[in-house]
Formats: sequence, structure tokens, C-alpha cells
Amino acid sequence: MKKMFFHHPLPLDKNATSASGIRPIKMIEAFERLGYEVVEISGYGAERKKLIADLKNRISNGERFEFLYSESSTQPTLLTEKNHYPKYPFLDFGFFKFCKSHNIKIGLFYRDIYWLFSEYGKNLSSAKRNIAKVFYKYDLFQYKKLLDIVYLPSLKMADYIPYIEKNKFKALPPGHDEYESGRYDNDSEKIRLLYIGGLGNHYKMHKLFQTMSKTDFCHLSICTRQKEWLDIKNEYNMSNNISIVHKSGKELDDLYKNADIAMIFVEPQQYWEFAMPVKLFEYIGKEKPIIASNGTMTGEFVSKNDIGWSIDYDISNLENLLIQINQDKNQINLKIQNIKKLKHEHSWLARAKQVESDLI
Repeated sequence: MKKMFFHHPLPLDKNATSASGIRPIKMIEAFERLGYEVVEISGYGAERKKLIADLKNRISNGERFEFLYSESSTQPTLLTEKNHYPKYPFLDFGFFKFCKSHNIKIGLFYRDIYWLFSEYGKNLSSAKRNIAKVFYKYDLFQYKKLLDIVYLPSLKMADYIPYIEKNKFKALPPGHDEYESGRYDNDSEKIRLLYIGGLGNHYKMHKLFQTMSKTDFCHLSICTRQKEWLDIKNEYNMSNNISIVHKSGKELDDLYKNADIAMIFVEPQQYWEFAMPVKLFEYIGKEKPIIASNGTMTGEFVSKNDIGWSIDYDISNLENLLIQINQDKNQINLKIQNIKKLKHEHSWLARAKQVESDLI
């Protein structure tokens, strides 16, 4: 059986609910479906140290591994210990260097560049914030030296990243599980809108809520974590056609089944110029047309592939669009047909196949 390394500088959690926790598990499962024995290098530093020592011996003794694929943390690599002290400064990049010396290609998914923006670390002291930024820059320095490919959620994100040559970047957005084809019942009384995900600084959806009071022929379900909702609920205008639910895992199946259109109608911010959220591809996997905002990478993707509607972030624009769809619900079916044509290009399996093709 062909073998590969999967590196992540933190423990992996098969029950993760956040995007940063879900993605590594989905990629491992996809590589296994491609027929790989996936040798994991994960956990906290002491655990990774033992694994790496064993693997160096195996490589030195001639055992063959096709490539190394890594998923970065949202924290700097050297600060991923529980106490955030750089206890193992040479461990991970030392192993990368060892692999490189044995002609094992390395690709890494670089998850987040929030640290490059002014909003980063507002809850940290200036000393902690500046120290963290030093270690983030150290990561980039090592990526420049050691990686064959730096994968990003979108190539637009490369415009913000210093030090690394642009030809080293490739896009590797999230994927979706390959769900069975869904059905759309266009005889329902109301247009059923659905949003699943976080609410907060990066996910401002005030105008979506405000539009609901003007569109009684729609119903909006918002599925988010209870704590997040309690933190921000006072910011939002509620109307009778909005439901707030707190579900996860298999509990989401009924929400998807009963939805006509999925929403990523968020206030555009600099972050959204390159963000490609997991929920976008989850919606595609579930064959749900999407309403997104112009001025976002998500909106650009939706518009380019004609899998929904991308409009300016404005109450009247959204209201007019929903009226138009209500008058001709067959538009929803037309968007679903477009999703069916491209959904298999965006599964987790397709992402793993891309990595395999790139690194072998």
C-alpha cells in the first residue's frame, strides 16, 4: 500500500465542529479513500517528537513515503503547546528539512492570515501580540525554504502574504462530503432560507435579518452556536419569520432537507476578499443554491459558476431578489442543475486527488 505523511501540530479531533478542526479529518479520510496508508504526525510536542524519531528511522532504513501533507494551525507552529511556550523549536521544521533531504515533497495548507490585519490580537497585550507575530513570520520563513507548495483557501490570499514567491502558492479550498442528490419541492408556501455557521466580527448579517421583516413570503433559519448567538443577539432585529436553532452533525440533515436557498449574505470586509468558507462547499454538496454578497470571494465564485445569486449587500437588493425568485421559483431548479454539474469537482476527495497530483 502506498504511504504518505499527514502532519498537524495539534491533536486531531474526529468530533470537531469548527472548520479548522473538521478540515484535517476530512482530508485524512479522503487520502485513505485514495488508497493511502496515512501516517499521522499530530498531537502536542512530546507526542510528535516520539512519532518523528520513529519515522526518521523508517525513512533512513529505506521505507518509502510518497509525500508529506500538512495542515497548519491558526496559531504559529512553535506556539501550539497548551502553555504556548516554544518548547520544541526545531521539531516540526526539522522533520520537514529531513524529508526534503530524502526527496519527499511537502505541501502545506496555510489556513489563516488574520494576524496580518489590524484587528488581530485586540484581546492580547501588545507584548504578546508582537511576540506572536514574530513566530507567524518565522513560519513563513520556514515555508519559503522547505515547502514545495503552499496551499491557500484562494489564490487571492497570496496577495497578502509576504516573503514567499507567488509561484509557490496554489488554491486548495475546503470540500464537501459527496452527498446523494437532493430534491427541491417548489410547491412549498414560503421560500425557505438557511444559514449555518458563526455570527460575529467576520459574519455580520444584519441586513439579512432586516430584510426578513419585509418579506413575509420567506422563512429564515439561522443555525449557530448558542453562545455566539447569546453574545450578539441584541444587535439583530428579529421578526416572526426567523428561527434561531442550535444543531450540529446529523441534526443538520433536516435543516438542509427543508431549505430552498442557502445564505452567505454577509457584510463585505477585507477578510471576505479571499475567504472561502467550509459552508460554501457544504451548501454545494447539499445542492443548495446560494445568495452571496458582491465584493466577496464567495460571491465571485457563486456568480462565476451560476450556482446562485451574488448581489450588493443592501436591504432593497435582497428584498427585490427574493420577490423575483418568489414569482418564478423555477430559478431555484435552474441553479440546482448548475450545482449538480460541478459538485464533484469540489469534494474532499477531489481536494486529496489534487494534492496527490501536485506532490508525486
